[in-house]
Amino acid sequence: MLSNRRQFLYSLGVLTTGTLLANSLPLLAFAQEEDGPFQLPPLPYDYDALEPYIDAETMKFHHDKHHAAYTKNLNAAINKYPELKNQDAESLLRNLDQLPADIRVTVQNNGGGYVNHQMFWEIMTPNSSKIPQGSIATAIEQQFNGFENFQTEFNQTGLSKFGSGWVWLVLNSNKQLQIISTSNQDSPLMMGMYPIMGNDVWEHAYYLKYRNNRGEYLSQWWNVVNWEEVNNRFEKAITG
Repeated sequence: MLSNRRQFLYSLGVLTTGTLLANSLPLLAFAQEEDGPFQLPPLPYDYDALEPYIDAETMKFHHDKHHAAYTKNLNAAINKYPELKNQDAESLLRNLDQLPADIRVTVQNNGGGYVNHQMFWEIMTPNSSKIPQGSIATAIEQQFNGFENFQTEFNQTGLSKFGSGWVWLVLNSNKQLQIISTSNQDSPLMMGMYPIMGNDVWEHAYYLKYRNNRGEYLSQWWNVVNWEEVNNRFEKAITG
């Protein structure tokens, strides 16, 4: 009886192990297929660093799930055309019409999501100065007749965006600051504009904390804006 029991457990162990290995093979193959030129950038701060304005749970899902998915899908598209692997994501978006037709929409959506979120993490900080610094402060004052007017217009543009998308401060083709919104993960780069700063108004960016109150999210977001990085992006765009 004991011998039969041991044989049964041994057989069960072999079967279970074999099943697990068999089930894991497609996952390993899938992971290898998703390798590509683009890597998910790490957050420049801890998940909870932006609390109480953006909660840790939202940051985990937003970065580890959403941004990771955009990265994976972008790599899958570019892997179909090895000659595109030397292009950075911004160049792909600027030259979207030149991409092969079968990956164009995928790159638009996922390349946009990849680039938009990379910027998003960088223009936030737990040590915000709360108000603009440097050249961008002067430019906002001149273009919008004051920082408060700029905030009001930016918030209203984000609040009035129907569905999912972004609100942006861009440098347009005339080298002027302009507030715009885009749908889904569309990037201003696709319109010949350079994104100086932007706020994600997809529900996944705020719903766990603010529920359906997008206006409150937009108002509180100013507490974590990294004005030093925003100024760096502005000066880079002006000179380049």
